[in-house]
Amino acid sequence: MKVEAYIHSLKDIKTDRHVLGKAEIIRRIGDNRYLAEYNGVRCTAIFNPFVGRYFVDDVYGKTLGEF
Repeated sequence: MKVEAYIHSLKDIKTDRHVLGKAEIIRRIGDNRYLAEYNGVRCTAIFNPFVGRYFVDDVYGKTLGEF
């Protein structure tokens, strides 16, 4: 499903704030762990129920096809 999520690589360094972008959540792979795709990169994501958004880690959470 396509969602608006906070994307790690889009973080605004000057204000130290996360920035929203469009990502695709492909499937659930753990308790609160998801396989996502952003800008052609498959990576991990988590869902934060307090803000109602996914956080996609396309910097440190890149996957190599193990899912």
